[in-house]
Amino acid sequence: MKIKSQKDFFSGLMFTVVGASFAYGATSYSIGSGGRMGPGYFPVLLGVILAILGGAIMFKALVVETQDGEKIGAWAWKPLFFIIAANVLFGILLGGLPSVGIPAMGLIAAIFGVTIVASLAGDTFNLKEVLILSVVLSIGSYLAFIMLLKLQFPVWPTFIVG
Repeated sequence: MKIKSQKDFFSGLMFTVVGASFAYGATSYSIGSGGRMGPGYFPVLLGVILAILGGAIMFKALVVETQDGEKIGAWAWKPLFFIIAANVLFGILLGGLPSVGIPAMGLIAAIFGVTIVASLAGDTFNLKEVLILSVVLSIGSYLAFIMLLKLQFPVWPTFIVG
């Protein structure tokens, strides 16, 4: 068979592999039934749906003819690096790295860090807009996670609140 759309084929393959992996990984949990769902029911169901969706996308890529074959372009290294770095920075700022001596900086600093670093992945960077977005996200996260859901994790740096 000939692949008629490389983009669709490989994205469908990725969906299928990720979905099947999650479904398989969640089978170690109790599945339960539709009436009494166990902790593994939802991840297995989502994994299977994602794998089926990926299979349908791969099938379409093999059957539907496209103009240029939709070749896969070059990797976008800059956005890939900054998005991964933003997530790593968020984890480090939120919880700290005690083994290295980095204290937990809390939710607010973590949100500012992730927003600033992730915005560097784009083509344009406007510090004023990024800081406004950081403030809005910080307030919204504080209200949602601390005030409404009453989650217990550091909000401010440990050296400020003790």
